[in-house]
Amino acid sequence: MAPDVSIIIPNRNGGKTIGACLEAALASQHPDFEIIVVDDFSDDDSVHIVERFPCRLVRLTNHGGAARARNAGAQHGQGEILFFTDADCLLNEDTLTKASKALFASHSDLVVGGTYTRRPADDGFFSRFQSIFVNYSETKHALHPDYIATHAMAISADTFRTSGGFSESMRPMLEDVELSHRLRRQGIGLVLNPDIQVRHIFNFSLLGSLRNAFSKSMYWTMYSISNKDLLTDSGTASWELKANVGAYCLSWVLLFLALVTGQWMWWVAIGGVQTVNALMNKRLLLAFCDARDILFSLRAVMYYLVVYPLPVGLGAIVGVIHYWRNFN
Repeated sequence: MAPDVSIIIPNRNGGKTIGACLEAALASQHPDFEIIVVDDFSDDDSVHIVERFPCRLVRLTNHGGAARARNAGAQHGQGEILFFTDADCLLNEDTLTKASKALFASHSDLVVGGTYTRRPADDGFFSRFQSIFVNYSETKHALHPDYIATHAMAISADTFRTSGGFSESMRPMLEDVELSHRLRRQGIGLVLNPDIQVRHIFNFSLLGSLRNAFSKSMYWTMYSISNKDLLTDSGTASWELKANVGAYCLSWVLLFLALVTGQWMWWVAIGGVQTVNALMNKRLLLAFCDARDILFSLRAVMYYLVVYPLPVGLGAIVGVIHYWRNFN
C-alpha cells in the first residue's frame, strides 16, 4: 500500500547535516511515511551518507536547484500527502502527525505549513537569533500567512501536481513564496500551524548571518517588485523589518546632520525615530527577550536594531539595481 506521507528532501552538498536530518525524520511517530532524498548533483559525501539510511535516493545528473529537486521528489512520491523540508532541518517526532491531521481535518483544499522552533539545533547566538526571528515572523499571521515555507510544507499530492509544482525558473530562495502566491490565486488556502515545527541547523557566524540577510533581501526585493507587493507584510519580509531598515537609514541621516550642525535637536530626533521603531517592533523584541537569557536578549535586540538593518538595506538596494538592469 502507498504511504500516507512522502517526505521530500532536496540535498545539495549537505553532508554536514543530511545524516542528522534523516535520523530525525526516521524517528517520527507517524505510522506510515516514506522518505525521498533528491540529490542535486552534490560533489561532497552526501550521497554516501544518504545511502546508509532506509530511504529512496533520487540522483539528478546535473545541478538544477532546489525547485527542480523538489519537483523530482514529488514525481517519485507515492504518499497522499507531500511534506517538504530541507536537508538542514530536523523534524520533531510529532511533526508529520500534526501536519497530516491538520491537512486531513480540513474540508477545503489547503496548504498547511509549519515553522522553526525558537531554539535551533545549534545553539550559537546568530543561530538562535535567526530561529526566533523566523518563528515570530512566520507565525504572527498564522491563519492568513502570505506564504508557506518549504522547511515545513504539507500539501496533498493531487493539489501539488495539479498546480504544476515549483517554478524551476524562479530565483533562489523564493520558489516556495511563488508557489504559495500561485496556489492562492487558484483558490487554495494557506494556513500556518505554529505547533508544526522543525529544528534548523544554521551554524551561523556573524558573516553567515549578514550574508544570509543580504541574499534574502536582494532576491526578495527583486521578486516583490515584479510581483507588485513590495510593501506587503510577508513573513520575514515584514512591516517591522522594513520599518527597522527605514529607521536605521533615517537615523544615519539625522546623525550626519547632528555632527555637521552641532544642534541638539537632531539627537532628539534620532531618539524619537528609534523610540517609534522600537514600538513598531515591540512584539519581535519581546520574543527575543522571552528567551530567558538576559545576555542573549540584550545582544539580540541590539543586533536587530543596530547591525541587522545594514545587510538587509544593502540587499534591497542591490535587488532594485538588478531588477532595473534586467527589466529596463
